[in-house]
Amino acid sequence: MTLRVDIDRLIRDLHAARVRGDLNAMCRVFADDGSFRIAGASDGKPIAIKASGLREFRPWLAMMVKAFRLTDYVLLSLVIDGDRVAAHWRTRIHSKITGVAVDTELVDLAEIRGGRIANYTEFFVPL
Repeated sequence: MTLRVDIDRLIRDLHAARVRGDLNAMCRVFADDGSFRIAGASDGKPIAIKASGLREFRPWLAMMVKAFRLTDYVLLSLVIDGDRVAAHWRTRIHSKITGVAVDTELVDLAEIRGGRIANYTEFFVPL
């Protein structure tokens, strides 16, 4: 089992890397064989991403870094239960393509294995 303080740091490192747009730092927190899912809606249209293994989801992370910039990040709560974690956070997501910025609320559910994120699901909704 990974220590609680290490899980806390892992999630905060992931969020910090996302805010910086640092693809390599984001990838370092995931297990090579991990799973990655995102589910939400934007402009009333559902968005869903599902990928297995870092090789499959690294391109999705790269696309996110290329298309979006995050500002005004706030971690609202972080609940750690053994190797599972739930993070509730808010940020302003700026589209680098359209220039539109949207305040967004997110919840990450993750399972940690060997000090890295093995299973990750993110839910989001624009405010």
